[in-house]
Amino acid sequence: MATAFAELAFTPSVKAAQRYYGSREKNSRFELAEEARNRLTKYEAAFIGERDSFYQATVSESGWPYIQHRGGPRGFLKVLDDRTIGFADFRGNVQYLSVGNLNADDRISLILMDYPNRQRLKIWGHARIVHENDDPELMAKLELPSYRASVERGVVIHIEALDWNCPQHITPRYTKAEMDSLIAPLLEEIRLLKSQVSANGGHTGTA
Repeated sequence: MATAFAELAFTPSVKAAQRYYGSREKNSRFELAEEARNRLTKYEAAFIGERDSFYQATVSESGWPYIQHRGGPRGFLKVLDDRTIGFADFRGNVQYLSVGNLNADDRISLILMDYPNRQRLKIWGHARIVHENDDPELMAKLELPSYRASVERGVVIHIEALDWNCPQHITPRYTKAEMDSLIAPLLEEIRLLKSQVSANGGHTGTA
């Protein structure tokens, strides 16, 4: 059994490239896997729940790919079941490139990044656009009442394949909240040291 990822991605031209660059044998393990790897485990579900952004790829009717960044509060991309994820699509620059592409071709790919831990999850699937008057119950699951942004639609993705990338070439990056958490102990240590110096009348206590 091949992984769903290999079945989707390893086209004849991809295999030819693998042979040319000497990685065909290495990549053949994806075609001999015991699991399809097209369902989310608890690990992937937890990983998705911690993300506050992702990159999505769609393709236009003229064949041009389009990559878009989607962001929101942590957990705005929701796991609905082990093969379905979805998110509330907030109003943006009103060009509607991704929406238009999906209306013509429902195939979509996502890349979810964890820069501090150098992890990357890739997801392939079929997307459908949902509006409030189409399925209010589903939209209620996707909406984030505490997030002040205009929700125009929902996007629900049926997962066809997923794969984890190696950490090579992922440069660690940190959000302000992550940096605040990292430096908080240092700031507290500085505060305590200043308090001790002040209590000693400005003397550090060293000889």
